[in-house]
Amino acid sequence: MDWCRYRFRSVWDLTAGPAAVYEVLERAEEYPRWWPQVREVTALDEITGTARFRSFLPYELLVTARAQRLDPAAGVLEVGMAGDLKGWARWTLTARGSGTRALYEQEVEVCKPLMRRLALPCRPVFRANHAAMMRGGRRGLAAYLGGV
Repeated sequence: MDWCRYRFRSVWDLTAGPAAVYEVLERAEEYPRWWPQVREVTALDEITGTARFRSFLPYELLVTARAQRLDPAAGVLEVGMAGDLKGWARWTLTARGSGTRALYEQEVEVCKPLMRRLALPCRPVFRANHAAMMRGGRRGLAAYLGGV
């Protein structure tokens, strides 16, 4: 097993419809408004940007994300990542009643040197840190959509 590789999967059930959720998720530069652990997003061009993340652990991750698939009809947003994390992340949105089920999937390799050195002993803590970040994002997005 490569202790520096992670696969994450989160499901968020939201009351807003898929089109409204997609519209918010495709505007990555606005994530810091509603997702507390996304500290900064800077557009580099139409499909590429940098993002800085920090959850409860005392470290930040900096990634460059490049859109690979933006498909509103299918409800899919996917980015490739480089930097402190290398891999991809994808949102898949489906209607669920009058709301949306948002599936977040991510496969990454940690490239940040300290995290690589601590990969084996700290893996459960790193996973918990990611889970806390996802809870913060779900709560923030639900509140943001309620006010949009």
